[in-house]
Amino acid sequence: MTPPKNLLAVVAIVVFCHASLAESDATEGFHPCCSFPCQNQGVCSSRGYSDYECDCTRTGFYGRNCEHATLLKSVELLVRPSPETLHHLLVNYEWLWDIVSYLGPLHRFFMKRVYLSRADNVDTPPIYTSRHEYITMEAAFNLTYYARTLPPVHENCPTPMGVAGKKLQPDAGVVTERLFRRDIFKPSPLNSNVLLPAFAQYFTHQFFKTDKDGPQYQWGGHGVDGSHIYGNDKEASDILRSFRGGRLKSQLLKGEEYPPYLKDAPVHMTYPPNTPDRQKFAIGHEFYGLLPSLFLYSTVWLREHNRVAAILSREHPDWADEQIFQTTKLVIIGETIQVVVNDYVQHLSNYHIRVAFIPDVLFDTPFQYQNRIALEFNHLYHWHPMMPDDVTIGGRTYSMSEQMFHPEIVVEHGVAATTEALASQISGAMTFRNHGNATLSVAKEIILAGRQLRLQSFNQYRKRFHLAPYENFYDLTGNQEMADAMEELYGDIDAVEFYVGLVMEKAAEKAKFGLGILEMGASYSVKGLMSNPICSPEYWKASTFGGQVGFDIVKHASLETVFCQNIRGKCPHVSFELPEELISEQPCTGGGCKNAEL
Repeated sequence: MTPPKNLLAVVAIVVFCHASLAESDATEGFHPCCSFPCQNQGVCSSRGYSDYECDCTRTGFYGRNCEHATLLKSVELLVRPSPETLHHLLVNYEWLWDIVSYLGPLHRFFMKRVYLSRADNVDTPPIYTSRHEYITMEAAFNLTYYARTLPPVHENCPTPMGVAGKKLQPDAGVVTERLFRRDIFKPSPLNSNVLLPAFAQYFTHQFFKTDKDGPQYQWGGHGVDGSHIYGNDKEASDILRSFRGGRLKSQLLKGEEYPPYLKDAPVHMTYPPNTPDRQKFAIGHEFYGLLPSLFLYSTVWLREHNRVAAILSREHPDWADEQIFQTTKLVIIGETIQVVVNDYVQHLSNYHIRVAFIPDVLFDTPFQYQNRIALEFNHLYHWHPMMPDDVTIGGRTYSMSEQMFHPEIVVEHGVAATTEALASQISGAMTFRNHGNATLSVAKEIILAGRQLRLQSFNQYRKRFHLAPYENFYDLTGNQEMADAMEELYGDIDAVEFYVGLVMEKAAEKAKFGLGILEMGASYSVKGLMSNPICSPEYWKASTFGGQVGFDIVKHASLETVFCQNIRGKCPHVSFELPEELISEQPCTGGGCKNAEL
């Protein structure tokens, strides 16, 4: 007997109401924005205890959840290539980008678009801190906080990631053991050498300075300020200065110039108790005596400062020590940014277009010359899988533990030999199961810090940077074993933590990283570099740098020139890529050779 139609309708209504009630019960009593209903950067605000509204202002979208694009936005989305498409274009078609790089006006146009598009992804002024899920004036004015790109997950949510995933996150130690611990060394897919991760650590820790009071606080500046060379304040700077000819204090050891011993320049440094005086050097950053690689860069940039100061002294014999010192510092910061853009970013991106440092292309735009370091940028930059388990210098192999707090290794072998050694050894890939034993604890700490700070999920950050969210674990990793392990640990792709997602994401086409690191890192980097005061119209002129001689030093700086102008005798290979003749000798595991499948 066929049931009457009105009975079927009643049953359907009962089933629908039961499902709705079950869903309501699942989130009853929780903050209404826990599910992140607002799309396309719409801002979610609660309305009472069970409703919300989305502010779609200036997003180009409208609707209850900012889900509908306006006509103009629709046209923009239609013609704008996706990040995946743009990346594909930039790492292929070398002949096209050679033409673009050769034609000056066209190259300047493209660099301008790169600067602006990347910087547009970073909020200026910052709007969030870790203390609040909503906009506050503290975000703009309290410089002791790291800024945040996305607000914290609300405290009153069903799960740590809002509504996705399990109520309890997997043990951080289990995550690092199963997903991160190195099983076999996986070499860099771009044939990057050890100079690269060493530079990354040396350069970034001038502005990544997390305070002991908690992972949301920082104690440094918010950009490229040279504090890793000159100290974090005037007191430290004065201790490190010689007050003669604008120079920094130094000493001769084995006929080479090195930073002074700590006893001769007693700045605050972090050395273990009972460390001999001959192993304790005075450097601008308190822990740059940690590794020989950090000490190597500290030595080279100290020499470069004193070299430039000597040039400016000859150029301006009437200038006092203070003016020479301050102007030299400006030159050094300019050289630093030049090296970062032309050498470091060029290598990391693997783009065929010539990445160039051209500040004046922004002078006709409303670009804001201010920057705040984002918490997410700090977490993203934990690239410890790139560090090998050991390095060989002068025929002797040093394990990571043997390197710790032994900067004198550089003195023993000399700057040239140490540089050649690091430039001749391949670094690791930023990928799963490639964290060395010495750094595994750091990976665990960053996961725990992310949980304390209630960072949103990796997929939420992908959406924030215009990347499509992953739909399953295999799409994220490209490796079935890792996908199964992650599914067991997290249960839901939208519950994957920020740092875990960055490490586990499969590498993009012809790239060292996944698109998550590439897109987010590029945005934070470009904004931080190009918003430096020296890039502004008021600073970017010859007089800032002591005349044309100083300006030319900035404009023509490269990693090779900085090293080779400060090494006696024949300069070794200086590049972030292995020497060509050594590439064929490297293992291909994990895509470590030039022609390996990436």
